[in-house]
Amino acid sequence: MSKINPDVLAFYKELEKNNTREWFEPQKSRFKGLEAEIKQYAEEIKQGLSETDEIDRAKLFRIYRDVRFSKNKTPFKTHFGISFHRKKPHLRGGYYLHIAPGDSFIATGFWNPDKDDLFRIRKEMEVDAAELREVMADAELQAHWGGLQGDEVKTAPKGFSKEHADIDLIRKKQYLFMKKFTDKEVLSADFQKQILFHFKAIRPFFDYMSNVLTTDLNGVSLL
Repeated sequence: MSKINPDVLAFYKELEKNNTREWFEPQKSRFKGLEAEIKQYAEEIKQGLSETDEIDRAKLFRIYRDVRFSKNKTPFKTHFGISFHRKKPHLRGGYYLHIAPGDSFIATGFWNPDKDDLFRIRKEMEVDAAELREVMADAELQAHWGGLQGDEVKTAPKGFSKEHADIDLIRKKQYLFMKKFTDKEVLSADFQKQILFHFKAIRPFFDYMSNVLTTDLNGVSLL
């Protein structure tokens, strides 16, 4: 397995202090070399995931920021972000790797579900959340990921009772798990192995959610 080049973190530390096109232009060839290495690293993770999952593609996000609607006008992102897409429509959920000095993490779950998927998940929770709670309470999943995270509405989504016993799950707008890593861990020889180890542990959650999102409330397949 490959290792992360220490210059990845060094480059982004420098970019954080010099986030201008004038600084970046003479550094562009350096960045392109690091980007090529990270693309290869992402492909290796994709291949590892594909041993136990069906991965459509690995996507490395561009370094250029969209500043049109942002108060922050700095032109460049100060991290590498890679997403790993599961094959739809029968598989749902996704994996994400974020590499940045002092702020590296992996994440899994549902970052921005469309309104139909979100409504379907909430309706399932309204009817019966016991199975999801059992999945989330699994000792192995807890050891790897801890608790469920994600943004939520303040009280209850429209059409749902704020008094519902499972309102903590129903009010979620995102269903995420995250795990942070130190710079030392990111640069270690077994970082890639650890990524795959953690991603594999989320499968019971993905299997449950995929089943929910490919059936109606009566359990009839929508595919």
